[in-house]
Amino acid sequence: MPGLFPAPVLASLAAFPSRPAIEAGSRTVTRGELLAMVRRLADGMRAAGLGPGVGVAMVLSTSPEAYAAHLAAHALGCRVAAARPGWSPPQLAGALRTADVVVADLPVPGPALAPAELLDRPDPGGPVPDLALADDIARLTYTSGSTGRPKACAHTYRAISLAYRADRWAPALARLLTGFDRCLIPESLASPVMFTYLGRCLVVGGTAAFPDGLPLAEAIERHRVTATMMPPARLQQLLLGAPAGLGSLRAVVLGGSPAGPALLRAATERLGPVVWQGYGQGEAGVISMLTPQDILAGYEASVGRPLPAVRVAIRDGEICVRSPHMMAGYWDDPEQTAEVLRDGWLHTRDLGHLDAGGLLHLTGRARDVIMVNAEVCYAGAIERVLAAHDRVAQAYVVGAPDPMTGEAVHAFVVPTGGPEPDRQSLLDLVRQRLSANSVPKSITMIRDVPLTASGKPDRSALLRRTGVTPHG
Repeated sequence: MPGLFPAPVLASLAAFPSRPAIEAGSRTVTRGELLAMVRRLADGMRAAGLGPGVGVAMVLSTSPEAYAAHLAAHALGCRVAAARPGWSPPQLAGALRTADVVVADLPVPGPALAPAELLDRPDPGGPVPDLALADDIARLTYTSGSTGRPKACAHTYRAISLAYRADRWAPALARLLTGFDRCLIPESLASPVMFTYLGRCLVVGGTAAFPDGLPLAEAIERHRVTATMMPPARLQQLLLGAPAGLGSLRAVVLGGSPAGPALLRAATERLGPVVWQGYGQGEAGVISMLTPQDILAGYEASVGRPLPAVRVAIRDGEICVRSPHMMAGYWDDPEQTAEVLRDGWLHTRDLGHLDAGGLLHLTGRARDVIMVNAEVCYAGAIERVLAAHDRVAQAYVVGAPDPMTGEAVHAFVVPTGGPEPDRQSLLDLVRQRLSANSVPKSITMIRDVPLTASGKPDRSALLRRTGVTPHG
């Protein structure tokens, strides 16, 4: 298959070596300099035994060197997995166990290759190796598991390479990327959204910028940003600040969880027709896209139209997809893979419908998840951690909309009958065993559990006790 990742990105670097590739603080790294980093890193990684099929865990800060390390590992055909910031030590340890080699500029248990040491090598010159194989696994994208252990969505080189090939972009995506002259990458490269759009920005000739500690609004103004990506909650915070320096924006891509119609309208009124919303998941990639024109036309209650390459079927109310972008399966987890991949269709566990105009609407989640800061947090995992406390008899967790984080975790705890558990100890327990985003925003002690007509805990009734409005 021609043009396997990272070849399209590397070709764009080689074509215009004097153009800026990445701005990070006061640094500007040209395309030629970034390409030279990739050559030195690939040379050092190859000498360390990395090559096709080797699992590489990346525990890296957000920097030009970190991105170059990713490109180098992919050029060698490795299976790359990036650790997410905020993981607890057990989650990080679980991810590292899937790797043969660790590349890190942050503290990790055990040995690791340091990009700074590899970059001390002389530039070998010549082309970067091109060892990737189409059907090998290219990337593991982690999401929290139902037990708190990260699940890894495994995507092949064939699947991820389509994201960087302009000849395979949907018309809507091609229009979106015309705004990527200067793209801000505000989150970790472990995010598949951030990682992919950084590469696409380079492919279309743009320059990427890292905030380097600046607040979002200040980074947009200082770097004259034309495009960026964020969850809806961050967009809401940006609008509440009402800064004056947002006039350069030509594309704002929302993801992680669907934005409400009111936010989409307010953002369009404030920023102009620049807001796009992608609906997808780690398992499926992007499924549909809501364009600025859709918002202006009054379709903001939907998540847009499925991409041309994506087939959508609604089965018993559940959204199922077939797509060249979807995962090959969960890495080393055939049982959970079989639950969601059946007869070539990916069962998203999201509920929804297609209207007569072909727009996709979400009506709920079949999966028990809460989206906090665009991270999937499983209610069941949080409940099990809370229930492990020796003063907790039962625990129930509910998600609710939150203006700061998109959604927030609210926990309800039934004490064992003795002294009530200390709330701070419960929060600390979740933080230690799961991720920072899984920590409840509120913990309410209860003595009775309301039940539905079917005899199950009535989570909406629990949430109403806190004064928070449930979903729907």
